[in-house]
Amino acid sequence: MSKMPAAKVPTAPMQAPRTPAGGTPSLVLLRGGRLGRLHPLLGDVSIGREDSNTIVLELSSVSRHHARIFRSGDALHIQDSGSRNGTYLNDREISEETPLGNGDIIQIGDAIFKFLESGNVESQYHEEIYKLTIIDPLTQLHNKRYLVEFLAREISRSARHSRPLSLVIMDLDHFKAINDEYGHVAGDHVLRSLGRRVASELRQEELAARYGGEEFVFVLPETALPEARRFAERMRELVEQQVLLFDGKEIRATASFGVAALAGACRPEELIEAADRLLYDAKEAGRNRVISSGE
Repeated sequence: MSKMPAAKVPTAPMQAPRTPAGGTPSLVLLRGGRLGRLHPLLGDVSIGREDSNTIVLELSSVSRHHARIFRSGDALHIQDSGSRNGTYLNDREISEETPLGNGDIIQIGDAIFKFLESGNVESQYHEEIYKLTIIDPLTQLHNKRYLVEFLAREISRSARHSRPLSLVIMDLDHFKAINDEYGHVAGDHVLRSLGRRVASELRQEELAARYGGEEFVFVLPETALPEARRFAERMRELVEQQVLLFDGKEIRATASFGVAALAGACRPEELIEAADRLLYDAKEAGRNRVISSGE
């Protein structure tokens, strides 16, 4: 599959909802254009790169006529229009018309939408806008903004009560090669699947966040360095053993880890930078390994 440029992060302000509460089913854009824009689904809706579409996405990963949404019976359905990169519903490629349910995630090229069923659309919309401020739309993990706020609170608490706190950074190795070989939609699938899989190993009081690109950060309160290093090694093995299926192909990945522990009060950025330097050492040492403070 040919390489496609990644979608640009939008900088336009959030768009106000265009439909009154209680009325029209809609799509809210989570990534790939005007972030937060609400698209009412009135009649048959076509999605694609050409101006003739109802919803126009100016992304090279989107086909001229990519997908359409239409009513069939009592439900709205989505169908791919023979696109080059496929249409994905809740992380599964659809090959024929498929009904939509409230909260469904639709990926079209590098764009991601969430389907809001008719009902109190305005209330659902504002809830999604709030989530956009703290949740990464691709992986559904917390974002960098929330990470820094959470980490500041945990650093303060740990320093005040003299309790341990560790931070782990995970970076997928050679991720650009995955994008180049399988395409960016496959790369998104890898990020989403591995990020969620590793995050599922955390305890309730711990935090997983997407830090940027293919980097993930895990904040481990009440965890000293040796235990944090064992956690990272366990996650390294988990990633290495995971076989991801996408479009009939098996994709494997490895990851490198940097592990740092809190040593007195500091700013969140300082603890992140300490772990990031150790991550750099892990990559320089050959990747697919864990390096922690003191090594």
